[in-house]
Amino acid sequence: MISLGLFLFSIFLCQVATAGRTCPKPDVLPFATVVPLKTSYDPGEQIVYSCHAGYVSRGGMRRFTCPLTGLWPINTLRCTPRVCPFAGILENGAVRYTTFEYPNTISFACNTGFYLNGSSSARCTEEGKWNVDPPVCAPVTCPLPSIPKFATLSDYKPLAKNHSLYGNKAVFECLPHYAMFGNDTITCTAHGNWTTLPECREVKCPFPTRPDNGFVKYPAKQTLYYKDKAIYDCHDTFVLDGPQEVECSKFGNWSAQPSCKASCKLSVKKATVLYQGERVKLQEKFKDGMPHGEKVSFFCKNKEQKCSYTKDAQCIDGTIEIPKCFKEHSSLAFWKTDASDVKPC
Repeated sequence: MISLGLFLFSIFLCQVATAGRTCPKPDVLPFATVVPLKTSYDPGEQIVYSCHAGYVSRGGMRRFTCPLTGLWPINTLRCTPRVCPFAGILENGAVRYTTFEYPNTISFACNTGFYLNGSSSARCTEEGKWNVDPPVCAPVTCPLPSIPKFATLSDYKPLAKNHSLYGNKAVFECLPHYAMFGNDTITCTAHGNWTTLPECREVKCPFPTRPDNGFVKYPAKQTLYYKDKAIYDCHDTFVLDGPQEVECSKFGNWSAQPSCKASCKLSVKKATVLYQGERVKLQEKFKDGMPHGEKVSFFCKNKEQKCSYTKDAQCIDGTIEIPKCFKEHSSLAFWKTDASDVKPC
């Protein structure tokens, strides 16, 4: 049986042992506040943790009492940020973000051909809501295209309300006698306007000049305009050098200036030549002369190697140079072998 004196003495020893044991300043938790916040607390005093605005408490107690031991209990409280609703999809556009947590900001961008109808960014608020409504990516439209002077629309399909979408095209053509300078097709751009309009200008050409040894036909009118045509031809024994039909170009001149070239009289009486890959008798093939521009290959002998090779000759406006290596044999020299009959080198 413990005496009353011993019991009172034990109580005294306990009071001595615990006297002066205060709790220290509590741990600082991220995104949390302690009330009251002091450097020390007497046993029995209470503190309360509260999360900052925009954060919520998770996984622990918020209220603590300083015990007689002077040691605060282990605190497992965590303050985590509020999360705003998912906003990762924007039709015809894109959402750029890292997280949807407070206090992060997300941004919006539209695809080419669409514009942002609304805010370009949104911030997650303390309440876990976005500070603005999500935007909409609306299609870019262009108004009716202007029509250049002296031009007409040859291809254009507007939408309802006479608008066009990004990428739509309009094609123009000029009135007769007018030439187009610039692209005949314009496009609705991502900025809601059209690319540069072409220009239609009246174009006149001088009367075509009659070629020597030939003639030219053109429309019987006082003035010749853009795309008017002229037809050229030559007298007998002359060949047209250039296109037979020419056209008045957009630059006020003719697309070509043909001329009449003379045929070549052949000084050779007898020769077998290559013409367009075939062996022909020169005088039979060109009995009326060789037309300008025609080309043949004469056979020549290589006496050392006893073989033959060919050399080209072309008629140029009445003149043809017979290769020096070519030897024409008289019909009386029947014993001589013609170069065309000798094996090729």
